[in-house]
Amino acid sequence: MSAACLVRLARCSGPHVGRSNLFHPALAPLLFQHNAHPQFVTFRKQLHSAENLHSNTRFDADSSGRPTTWDSFGIWDNRIDEPILLPPSIRYGKPIPKVSLSKVGCASLIGQRKENEDRFRVSQLTDSILYFAVFDGHGGSEAADFCEKYLEKFIKDFVADEDNLELVLTKTFLEVDKALAKHLHFSPNAMNAGTTATVALLRDGIELVVGSVGDSRAMLCRKGKALKLTVDHTPERKDEKERIKKSGGFITWNSLGQPNVNGRLAMTRSIGDFDLKKMGVIAEPETKRIMLHHSHDSFLALTTDGVNFIMNSQEICNVINQCHDPKEAAQRISDQALQYGSEDNSTIIVVPFGAWGKHENSDPSFSFSRSFVSSGRWA
Repeated sequence: MSAACLVRLARCSGPHVGRSNLFHPALAPLLFQHNAHPQFVTFRKQLHSAENLHSNTRFDADSSGRPTTWDSFGIWDNRIDEPILLPPSIRYGKPIPKVSLSKVGCASLIGQRKENEDRFRVSQLTDSILYFAVFDGHGGSEAADFCEKYLEKFIKDFVADEDNLELVLTKTFLEVDKALAKHLHFSPNAMNAGTTATVALLRDGIELVVGSVGDSRAMLCRKGKALKLTVDHTPERKDEKERIKKSGGFITWNSLGQPNVNGRLAMTRSIGDFDLKKMGVIAEPETKRIMLHHSHDSFLALTTDGVNFIMNSQEICNVINQCHDPKEAAQRISDQALQYGSEDNSTIIVVPFGAWGKHENSDPSFSFSRSFVSSGRWA
């Protein structure tokens, strides 16, 4: 595509254009002209083949001879109609949909606990970065409250000077932990408070970076399969156990067979829990960076252990894929966790991507943890 064409398209469409506008018949000669940029040659061929399909197909519902939705390119189901981000699409050479916060699904239920110590946050961090986070507090809600309120502000400060989002998340977690220690200094009774933190940053609608401490999780649904983006920080992990022991801590098992650091904490990394910091419990997150493929990636799900303990990742993926929109999906997952026997707070965030609705799955999935709970094994 020539520079002049791109300028004219940008002027007419603003920072983003709708699917129908970008490939309106009037623009087809402009986008798929003979001297088009090589990155668009494939699109031209696909468009030509789509136009030759027989009428009365899903690609030509109105018998017009022209494809009616982006699904003709194998990209999007049209349940969620979002505009295309033009500058990132040009930069990366592929169509990138806008992820609207209004479409994100969130739910948090108290379960059988006296109070809900889970917290979550969804926001537009910068013009190009979206922020999603879940926090599962323990020993009180002070640590989760602090992270919900301040963690994204620390990210904003670091993003201004650092382009590497994995490094940004690492610095943020460590600095938030220090700030929380100062905040709780005059509240001795709250020094045992701590929280998990699982944070996802989405830049330009395509670069996904996740950082996590504790046992809250992030999972990506790709081609209908659950792709784990985090690994729980528990004493069962050999590397985590060795760090605890080298720092002078010890591991014990409770009546349910669950390992705990110094008989108190079920995780080896967290924000807060300052009485165990000298015992090897750290606030440094493990991070992961992944580039999205909107033709295959349906959604991102962030969950706390009230969901994770009772439903495995593929089961969560299957249930969400059966839902019409992310808000319904979030509510259904949190409700089912309670129905299956979870007594903990249950929180989930569902962020839709390009392939939302494309990979429906009704296959049954078996959860060992739910089986134990239902049988009374863990009661």
